[in-house]
Amino acid sequence: MRQMTETIPYQITGRTGEIESRRYPPLVLATVQDDGDDSGFRLLFAYITGSNRTRSTIPMTAPVITSETIPMTAPVISGSGSGSISFVMPAGRTEDQVPAPLDDRIRIATTPAREIAVIRFAGHAGREAVEADASRLEEGLNRAGIASRGAPLLMRYNHPLTPGFLRRNEVGIEIRR
Repeated sequence: MRQMTETIPYQITGRTGEIESRRYPPLVLATVQDDGDDSGFRLLFAYITGSNRTRSTIPMTAPVITSETIPMTAPVISGSGSGSISFVMPAGRTEDQVPAPLDDRIRIATTPAREIAVIRFAGHAGREAVEADASRLEEGLNRAGIASRGAPLLMRYNHPLTPGFLRRNEVGIEIRR
């Protein structure tokens, strides 16, 4: 199966049981709202394959980041509710160095450098698996006395046609030390 060519860089800052803490640099994201029907993925894929103001292609990177929440519960995945989906622009590019989108539903923005705690899992990122891993992540951080900030994220690293047992997924949340 086709792999995404570049994984966004990070530095491992610690481990607590199955939880890995990472420091990410500022990231330029192309983000759209997604109604759970994969329209957001298709819109972003069109953007990186030339549907932009300069008609340029942008290399695909990993992970694809999904941020979706249901009030008072863990995150859900694309296909089960509304939220956002983001493609990370290649490392080293600034907002000014990526082509402007043709579609005004695509937002280009830079996230600041931050530390994120993650739990990795294989298989399909179904709602129950993501919710269970998000709960384990939050419980592990609470036991370790590490404060989290914001809602959990789902990070998927593989092409959608990759067999489940070969998939790399992660649930992450920003932390403060």
